[in-house]
Amino acid sequence: MERLVTFKVLGQEYPLYTDAPEKDVQEILSLVKTQLENAGQASQHVLPANKLGILTSLNIASKYVKMKREYEEYKLRVEEKISLLSERIEKNF
Repeated sequence: MERLVTFKVLGQEYPLYTDAPEKDVQEILSLVKTQLENAGQASQHVLPANKLGILTSLNIASKYVKMKREYEEYKLRVEEKISLLSERIEKNF
């Protein structure tokens, strides 16, 4: 069931409608806050919140794309191993 969660980041409150479990919501919020803090510390100048938000979104998207690619490569390796094992099993019967 979807519910409204309000969270505070960089001194501003944001509403979020979600049906994710509470544990997931807390993990997501923690990740976003950490990424925003890291982006703010990494920039040599004080950036406005909207620019920090964009930078954080890009960082998270970059990690997502990398993990998605790694998962696809892992899936292919597992499928190849399963195929080889299936062939070996069939040869032994």
